[in-house]
Amino acid sequence: MPNKQKLHPRNRHNSNYDFEVLCQAYPALTPFVRPNPYGNLSIDFANSDAVKALNGAILKAQYQLDYWDIPKGFLCPPIPGRVDYIHYLADLLKATNGNKIPRRVMGLDIGTGASCIYPILAQRSYQWQFVASDVDPKSIASSHKILSNNEGLAQAITLRSQPDSNRIFDGVIAPDDLFDITLCNPPFHQSLAEAHQGATRKRNNLGTNNKGQDKLNFGGQKAELWCPGGELSFIKNMIKESKTYRAQVLWFSSLVSKKDNLSQLKKSLKKAGAVDVKVVSMAQGQKISRFIAWTFLDQSAQQSWCQQRL
Repeated sequence: MPNKQKLHPRNRHNSNYDFEVLCQAYPALTPFVRPNPYGNLSIDFANSDAVKALNGAILKAQYQLDYWDIPKGFLCPPIPGRVDYIHYLADLLKATNGNKIPRRVMGLDIGTGASCIYPILAQRSYQWQFVASDVDPKSIASSHKILSNNEGLAQAITLRSQPDSNRIFDGVIAPDDLFDITLCNPPFHQSLAEAHQGATRKRNNLGTNNKGQDKLNFGGQKAELWCPGGELSFIKNMIKESKTYRAQVLWFSSLVSKKDNLSQLKKSLKKAGAVDVKVVSMAQGQKISRFIAWTFLDQSAQQSWCQQRL
């Protein structure tokens, strides 16, 4: 359940899910809803089909999506935590923009996945525009179907295919692009075996009876869950490439799942010449997450950027 005390204050999921309302908005959720041991309506959060149906209901009831679906086996994102990242990015831009949350924002989502969830939540929450990139053709196709079947999304969000799995910004950012913010939920495992170990721990924490299943909890494809070197290597590569686009982006950012990686990332950013680095903590229940953000623009250049664009 979302934690009322710890999600971002603007997060609309700060109270418990109203399953009666959600089922009315999205009847496909109904078969998965039943009383939990405390007598409250809930779902089995270890059941990927139930979580997917819950997402569909939330997006229908609270974000006005008429259609949302992802192919079987792809990562099913928990919406309260995903939208928290968006709200904290809004705070970052607010602090840069004279304490006002800007509306005229152009964002870049690296690895948008089959759900295109970050650009969708940003558009519905703040009317921001986005470029959403991914290396996987199936993810691009799935995201295109979602955008095409919901009013206003295709006009606000542009999809771009990353042609090189070893690149992040290269091949995605065009010479005339300007982005106010970039975001990323990087693959954090170093191998498929490590991803399966993480899935097993997650199932055990959720208390599922299917602990012997060789199945990644909530789905996930290779590019979504693991890459050589894991998240540390991925974000270091992102930092290295970001230098090339230092004049085209106000704030770069990425989620960092492992706190121990922060010290090495800060060293990489110092070496790259980042002018300002921020680590923003986010909490959902007992889980603590964070993102790191950096810019190559000094304070004067940041102010000029905001005056011209935001």
